[in-house]
Amino acid sequence: MGKVTGFKEYDRQTEAYRPVSDRINDYGEIFTGSHNEDQLQTQGARCMDCGVPFCQSDNGCPINNLIPEWNDLVYNGQWKTALERLLKTNNFPEFTGRVCPAPCEGSCVLGMNNPAVTIKNIELAIIDKGFEEGWIKPYQVEFRTGKKVAIIGSGPAGLAAADELNKLGHNVVVYERDNRIGGLLMYGIPNMKLGKDLVDRRVDLLRDSGIEFVTNANVGKDILVKDLESDYDAIIFATGATQPRDLPVENRDASGVHFAMEYLKSNTSSYLDSGVGDQSDLSAKDKNVIVIGGGDTGTDCIGTALRQGAKSIVNFELMSRPPNDRAENNPWPLWPYIWRVDYGHEEATEKFGKDPREYQIMTKSFQKDESGKVKGLTTVNVEFVDGKLNEIAGSEKHWDADLVLLSMGFVSPEHYLSDDANIDLDDRGNYKATYGEYVTSKNNIFTAGDCRRGQSLVVWAINEGREVAEKVNNYLS
Repeated sequence: MGKVTGFKEYDRQTEAYRPVSDRINDYGEIFTGSHNEDQLQTQGARCMDCGVPFCQSDNGCPINNLIPEWNDLVYNGQWKTALERLLKTNNFPEFTGRVCPAPCEGSCVLGMNNPAVTIKNIELAIIDKGFEEGWIKPYQVEFRTGKKVAIIGSGPAGLAAADELNKLGHNVVVYERDNRIGGLLMYGIPNMKLGKDLVDRRVDLLRDSGIEFVTNANVGKDILVKDLESDYDAIIFATGATQPRDLPVENRDASGVHFAMEYLKSNTSSYLDSGVGDQSDLSAKDKNVIVIGGGDTGTDCIGTALRQGAKSIVNFELMSRPPNDRAENNPWPLWPYIWRVDYGHEEATEKFGKDPREYQIMTKSFQKDESGKVKGLTTVNVEFVDGKLNEIAGSEKHWDADLVLLSMGFVSPEHYLSDDANIDLDDRGNYKATYGEYVTSKNNIFTAGDCRRGQSLVVWAINEGREVAEKVNNYLS
């Protein structure tokens, strides 16, 4: 694939983000919005004739994207055919091309001893060109089966399932409890990483293809599952894992301590409604901000707080700083657990002169003023010894804080929907269903995505959305 000797002739070259000094002043996407086709063709040339393409294996892309094929097609300038191959496995490349951490690159064969192929850049360029050239149009359903499917939740799993079932001729209605369609894509990822106009564009395509969307519809509370069961032939729960992990320490009730998703949603809602970032009490403007927990969500909190005008930002991480290169117990083609600098870290470093992350640190308590508002917190340094977490004596420290954001992941979906449906949960509190089968303890109710597997990636949600559609179609047949 690509040029036979390309991997030896060309170095990896990624597409640059907008300059930090420009992008931190707005909520526009961090991406430049343009693609250098000559550079991308050269990068496609680096794709090796590797024999076994681990990039699309179990350790690589969860949706088994035909990566070597469209790398070769881009190298040869066949962009429209590359788009056709990309869309065979991925319903929403414009999302994954922006927000996926690219496990495909982690398992790229070239990555054994050289920088991996820029798979993510090429994927994004293919889909962006497809929209620019007008190659992407609503799907024209040739026949209808008369079967009706209700999907609860409009995140990536729900939308992927809806897209697949609609193409099979079923009548699909997607219910969303928020006021906009998109779930995690709309309110869980900030605009600078995924423009909401792109989410709306895809939703409009799905709607024009025949899918019906209902917003402000909280199934399990305002709408009972039993009523849906009488109206639909099958139901899919794709609600995501929306129950955040809490931090039960002293003075947790202090005002000014918020879950990350509450904060991010508030900002995005304000931006979409008024064109400016959140101006409520959740705003970070002129505040000392502490983000507890790393990962993508923690980075998004950092980037959002910067744009709101935070006075200072610190990010606590419980684990130790990852190594710069793969450790011996983390061999290729496993996902490389290495130190990375994401967009928010880069922006905070330029703004404040240092990386915002503090490692091996644990919060012991919050402090609040006379009015009950958070004014600081106390931490202790920790270390892991034989898998056990130990506090380091004498390492206690006070930190000033006016806004604390808890970004420690999610434990499960909320349970009012499963309670109303009377379906079983697994031992982690997720909707119980076997991977690959997706049927719950009630044979007409299926489930997919984070609410079934636990908190995971957008690309895994698309994987499960596509697969649950196949199982529902078999059930309906």
